[in-house]
Amino acid sequence: MQFSQIAGHTELKSKLVQMVAQNRLSHALLFLGKEGSGSLQMAIALAQYIVCEKNKPSQPDPAASLFGDAEPARTEFLSDACGTCPSCQKATALIHPDIHYSFPTITRQDIDKPKCNDFIVEWRNFIKQMPFGNAYDWLQSIGAENKQGNITAHECEDIIRKLNLKSFESGYKILIQWLPEYLGDTGNKLLKMIEEPPPNTLFILVAEDEARIIQTILSRTQLVKVNRIEVKEVEDWLIATQAVPRDKAQTVASLSQGNIREAFHLLHNNDEDWHEILREWLNAILKNGPASQVKWIDEFSKLGREKQKQFLAYFTHLLSTALHEKIMGTSEGAGQNEVDFAQRFNKLAEPEQLEAIVTELDKATYYIERNANAKMLFMALTLKIYHIIKDKSVILMN
Repeated sequence: MQFSQIAGHTELKSKLVQMVAQNRLSHALLFLGKEGSGSLQMAIALAQYIVCEKNKPSQPDPAASLFGDAEPARTEFLSDACGTCPSCQKATALIHPDIHYSFPTITRQDIDKPKCNDFIVEWRNFIKQMPFGNAYDWLQSIGAENKQGNITAHECEDIIRKLNLKSFESGYKILIQWLPEYLGDTGNKLLKMIEEPPPNTLFILVAEDEARIIQTILSRTQLVKVNRIEVKEVEDWLIATQAVPRDKAQTVASLSQGNIREAFHLLHNNDEDWHEILREWLNAILKNGPASQVKWIDEFSKLGREKQKQFLAYFTHLLSTALHEKIMGTSEGAGQNEVDFAQRFNKLAEPEQLEAIVTELDKATYYIERNANAKMLFMALTLKIYHIIKDKSVILMN
């Protein structure tokens, strides 16, 4: 993966390139970013950048060290991996022999003492099919169901064994460990190697929750913060890399709120026309009466919880657009469908009513996550929205 394939993070990409060029990499980096920030992709891109054959001598000598041991042998570096040399092709396919991966695993009937090498084929398929997936996505893809994933002592021992070997091609050995939060006390097995690694060895830990990492490991890493991606950067990425029309890209980016996993999920797992479904619901609430409302609720309740939550998020996003239009007189960054909705809805409701509806949508999302009965929930929500709009009521039921 190249830096150019990752949405946003322009300053961070430049910073990482400069750290390599100026020998300022620590032996152990901690990429810390919330779900959907692209932190794992940044780690993979950095590893590919380091092994790229067009960006360094094929066999580094002390003068080419990454870790401040000597002055850099070259003053000019590419701003990204070339993407075409044999090392880049292997890194892209996750098969480069000097880039190792570590991640949470589970025990299975055929695997009693799991190591990451036992799941490497599934890992490659996961990164290819769900490049921004989270821990839940990964564990379900390997059949975890209700099992808790962890990074085992056997995996730690295997890491030590692999990193004590000589590099095969690049001159460097790189370990990317995704979610060190799953290490637990077994992570203490890695302390000595992290503190005093073999020559030209780089640890890249990729975490979401700093508080869950054992302190002894945390204190031995150089922190690299990976912030949430800007909404406009998500939109541009969707247009440039996923060939998404601008109106749809604007909507998806706004709904995802900078979470690239959520944007990817909305893009590839949403075959529903939320705008049309919302139009039918509002017509049933405000125009067509109880029979139409019951029919809509019966149909909508058949959708799964995730889609129901997506629909509520979409409605909330449109109401936020309407509120911005009402107060600021503009809907900058919104698509034409969203602007049209905002202008029409603002004829029905004042800012207080818009905020009241958003509050009810947030409550409904909360109850859906706790497995509330969909028919009862959306019937109650239908009645509340009717009274908020028709009666101009902002006194909400608890």
